Parts: sequence; C-alpha cells; structure tokens
Amino acid sequence: MSANGISNHLSEMEKRMIYVYQEKTLLNEAALFTDETCYYRKPAEPDAGDMVTFRFRTGKNNVDQVILHMDCLIEEMSCVSQDDLFDYYECKVKIGSDFIHYYFEIVKDGYSCYYNKKGVLWNRDDFYNFRIMPGFSTPDWAKGAVMYQIFVERFYNGDYTNDVLDNEYVYIKECVKKINDWGKYPAAMGVREFYGGDLKGVMDKLDYLQELGVDVLYFNPIFVSPSNHKYDIQDYDHIDPHFGVIVEDEGVLAVENQQANFMATRYINRVTSKKNLEASNEFFIKFVEEVHRRGMKVIIDGVFNHCGSFSKWMDRERIYEHGKGYKKGAFISEDSPYHTFFRFYEKGSWPYNEDYDGWWGHDTLPKLAYEESPKLVEYIMNIAKKWVSPPFNCDGWRLDVAADLGKTLDYNHKFWRQFRKVVKEANPNAIILAEHYGDAGDWLLGDQWDTVMNYDAFMEPLGWFLTGMEKHSDSSRPELIGDHQAFFNAMAHHMSRFHTGSLQVAMNELSNHDHSRFLTRTNRMVGRTATVGPELADKGVDKAVMREAVLVQMTWPGAPTIYYGDEAGLTGWTDPDNRRTYPWGKEDKKLIEYHRDLIKIHKEHEALMRGSIKFLGGQKDCLYYGRFNDKEKIVVALNNGEDAKQLELPVWEIGVSNGVWMKRLIISDENGYSKETASYLVQHGKVIVNMPAKSGIILKYVNDNTVQGQLTKQD
Repeated sequence: MSANGISNHLSEMEKRMIYVYQEKTLLNEAALFTDETCYYRKPAEPDAGDMVTFRFRTGKNNVDQVILHMDCLIEEMSCVSQDDLFDYYECKVKIGSDFIHYYFEIVKDGYSCYYNKKGVLWNRDDFYNFRIMPGFSTPDWAKGAVMYQIFVERFYNGDYTNDVLDNEYVYIKECVKKINDWGKYPAAMGVREFYGGDLKGVMDKLDYLQELGVDVLYFNPIFVSPSNHKYDIQDYDHIDPHFGVIVEDEGVLAVENQQANFMATRYINRVTSKKNLEASNEFFIKFVEEVHRRGMKVIIDGVFNHCGSFSKWMDRERIYEHGKGYKKGAFISEDSPYHTFFRFYEKGSWPYNEDYDGWWGHDTLPKLAYEESPKLVEYIMNIAKKWVSPPFNCDGWRLDVAADLGKTLDYNHKFWRQFRKVVKEANPNAIILAEHYGDAGDWLLGDQWDTVMNYDAFMEPLGWFLTGMEKHSDSSRPELIGDHQAFFNAMAHHMSRFHTGSLQVAMNELSNHDHSRFLTRTNRMVGRTATVGPELADKGVDKAVMREAVLVQMTWPGAPTIYYGDEAGLTGWTDPDNRRTYPWGKEDKKLIEYHRDLIKIHKEHEALMRGSIKFLGGQKDCLYYGRFNDKEKIVVALNNGEDAKQLELPVWEIGVSNGVWMKRLIISDENGYSKETASYLVQHGKVIVNMPAKSGIILKYVNDNTVQGQLTKQD
C-alpha cells in the first residue's frame, strides 16, 4: 500500500499526531535552554518589588514565539539578540512578595512545547516548574566554595596534654581507651577509642589546607561530649577541652564496670572545670580568627534533635550532681529546671529516673522535647545565635538529622523557621545546611534551610554510575554502572527540587563520616568492618575511578566537599571504619596533587562555580555535560569503561561555534593525569575526543582562532 493509501486510512487525530511529530523534528529541541542562574534570570535571587529579567534561548530563527507563564500572568517574550547559533528572548516582570512558579511555552507552526527544570516537555508537568522565593538568597561566599570536612578526633594530634586517657571514664558500660598507634584500624565498636586529634592539630595543618585550596572548614561536633564522634552533646555552651585546652587536671580515673561516672573525678574535672571550658572557648575564638585571616570560613555541627545521657541537662552519669555552679539534671531530680527538656514516661520514680524518651530507643541519646518546653527552645535559639556571633564568629551551622527534630512535621518546620530567623539576624552571611535524605524541597522554600548535604543530587547518582555501590557498601547494583541515562535522570529529578541558589551551595561529597569511603566503593565489594574486617576495604580499589569522581565533584554545580583524607587515598568501610586517622607521612601525594590542580581549575572558572549546566549526552559507560555562562564554555566527559572510546561531544549546545578550538585543561586515566594542553577543533558543532579507559577530561572554549596546533591526535 502506498503512503497516500495509508494516509487515507488514518483518522484526523492520527494525522494530526503525525503532523505534530514531523513538526517536532523541525524544532531544534537541544537549542532550547534557560535556568535560574544570573545569566537567564536577573537578579537570580530577587527581593520583593524587584524588576526581574527573564531570558530564554532558542535555535536561531527556529521558533515563532516564546511565552512566559507565571502563576496567573502570561507574558510574551521578545527576541532581543542573536548570535551564530541562538536567538535570545527576554521579558521583564516586577515581582511581589508571594512565592512564584513559572514555566515557558515555545510555539512553532501553531504547536507548543514547554520548558521547565526538567527540560523540554510536550505535555506540561508543573511539578518541575521554576520557582522564585522573593527575599531568599544563599551566602555568596558559599556558592561553589571548596569545603573540607574534618572529623577532629582523627585528623591530627596537636596537643598531647588534652588527650583522653586510658580508663578516664566509662562510656556505654566500658572504659574508654587511648590509642597510641595512629595508624590502627578503628575497632568495629570503636566509639570508645581515642587517637588524640584536636583543634590545635587542625591549626597546625592550616598551611596544608590553604595550599590545597580549601575555602571552608566543616567540623563534626566539637562541643563537650563523651564519644569520639560527639553527636551526644554534653554541654552546648563549650568546646570540649579534649579538643581545646586543659589547664586544670586533677582527680582519679574510672573503675571498670562501674555503672555511672560520679567517681571518675579526672574526667569530671576536665569537662566541668570553668577554667578548662573557658580556656577551650578562648582557643576556639583565636582559631576562628586565624582561619578568617587566611580567607577561609568555619561551619560547625549542630545536634539539636537529641543530646547525650552525659548532658548537664539530663546527667544520667551523675557528673554534675554535686558540681559547684551546676543545677540538678532531669535524671537526678523531678524538680530539675531541665525536667521539661525531656519526656519521662512515668512520674514519681526519682531520683535517677531512667524512663525517658531516647532517639530511636537509645537511652544514651535523650530526645529533646521542644513542644513541651519553651525554655528549651529559648536555650537552643540562644546557642544558635551565640556561635555565629562575636566573639566566636562561626560562618554557619550544619544540622544533624534535621528532619527528625520534634514530634510532628508541622512543628519541625516551625522550629527551623525560628532558627533561621535567629541565625540570620545574628549573622546574615551565615549558612544553614542540613543533613537530609530524600526530597528536601519543603525545607528549601526560603524560610528554613539554605541547603543540604547533597546525597540525592550528587553522592548517590555518581556512586551508582561509577561503582554500582550503595553509599554504605551494604549492597551493589552492577546494572547501574555506566548507565548514563539513569545518572542524568536521577540528577535532573533531584536537582529540580533545589532552588539554584541552594544547589550552588549544596555540600557535594563523595564520602563522609556516615558512609563508606568512595575509594573503597571502587572495589565494588559489599562489606563492613564487623563482617569482613577492615583490611578488605583497602583491597582492589581503583584510583582511576576515584580520579573520575573527583573530576565530576570539581565541575558539578554545588560546593565540592572533601572528607578529610579522601584526597590522600584514605579507604574505609562505613562507620566506624570511615573514621580512620589521616595518613600523615603515608599520603598518596599524587592524588593530593590531583585534588590541588582540580581545585585550582574549579576556582579559576566562574562557569564551574556559578554557571549553567547542560547534559550533553552519553553512551554505555560514558557521559558528558557542559558548564557555561556568557564568557566561559566548558565541557566535561567521562569514560568509565574498560576500553578506550571515541566520543563526539555536541559543544554547540553550550554556545561553541564551528571552526574554533577548545583547549584541554586536564585529563585523567588509569596511569594518572596530565595538565599538558592540547587543542581540539570544533567541526559540525562537535568535538571528537579519544578517551582512554577509566578517564575524564575537561575542555574549555578558547576565544582565539590562532591557538597553536592541529587537531590533536589522541593516544
């Protein structure tokens, strides 16, 4: 049957569908682009009453009309400029104070498609629409900043006089232990092990961190606490003297198997002496001053969902029971001024009431009862203010298990709104970032958090693509290794839940204190210290894949965050093995140099710090994307496969014209990496690169047609 014969048998709806499909093939979808960066929305973070310029890019002479749909407003955009490849449409809208959603409609030959954070859509999906929260902005200093996470106890011992002593006190029914072998693997139940890292140690290594290119230090908790991780806070008002300064040191050690620490007077003196506490706070003030003098920032960890059983508010260990200047804890007395800070299930069972609400049932982690205690709320708000204000002047808070705080979601949001108000009034440039798994959109509406630790839109998708490993190394999904489409789909979905200002300051980590080290995940083994031993975490690791990951980390939107020691080749299963000591004297110096060079590239290019991102495509084991603004055009490509591949990168999509050259900034592969420059000619809108196995490359458009060399021959 002829084509006409087929056509005669089609309904009008089917004919229209074929026509629409034909018209779609004529629309240059890959040319359509806009986002929330300052080049496409100005100002990017507007205030109420601002006149905002919206900008939209299309193929040159390719569409008939671009329309902005903003809640109840419909505004036709005008084509205001053209270049070799694209038309640029603009319109201006004065915004009010209300939350705004918007998307774009593109019209060609009477048919429409739509554009929002998901990209080009032929059927509207308002879930992914762009958003404006008038008055919401994230700190400029944090946009694209290079952060460095320090688990203080394992970084460097700068002061041996403040080390936790053998048998200094009892923690979870056993005495704590001082570890004298810095390189020892953490035990499976290593929460009682202390290696001696402290803030003086960090001070001693500031030259190293500054030379690495670090902008921000993020500390796991540093307040008084009995554990090495310090997520069971004992005293929110003071830096732990074991991390700070011990000037008064008297008393006796604990006795093994004792039920409480009221006889461990050496510990009691160390952590309750006003001299020690004040000296430690003074040391921290000087520390922050020195960090600021070097042009860096400090973020501290806020654990406000729960405290610890050692807390002076609870005092289950009876540390403060007879202490001069301290009030009775809620465990000690029903008349305690802190009684309402906790939920007790039975009345009248004092003294020493053990029947209270613990987070996830842990009696060592009493959950804080904010709803029943305005006094507790006031206390914590004062803490929130205190540490970001003079004389401490910290630059922000990281919030532990932030979505768990309170009994209800409604109260949780109410609390964080108040927290934001207090912190921003005290220090408008302080950042508020939260630990959160899953969609954080309801907390990122401009009135609560600035951003989050970026698991969903960075750590997990990248880990699946490069290693196929779950972030704890508890399971594997080999089918996701090299699946570029799954990677881009996950990234597009989860990135859409961020306002771009939040995305630009999101903590993009490969590893941290809660998950296995990324380098260990490259061995693609399932395991934990308790099940397979720590040694296997070191076996079969692939530094070429690690280099790929770092290359993405330093070129993806957000704040690249290095977990201490990752840059030196540190390995480890999940907690507690991920908290190994920094390998001073045994560092992988080439890997450190690689980090240093990539950080330099990251910080030298505004497009990598705050620019747009566009997914350019991929194939099995390979992916490529562009970072760009009006002045810089950068392309990143990966080949995570076992074989070399030739890739055609459609660089025209980020505005690179035919006949110009792109310069290679860096390339990594199985043998290491090279900063040797090479030039690539753009032909037919593409650059052809030969990618070795397990390699990554960064190319930059050079606005100079006289660039030396011929089309580079790849090895």
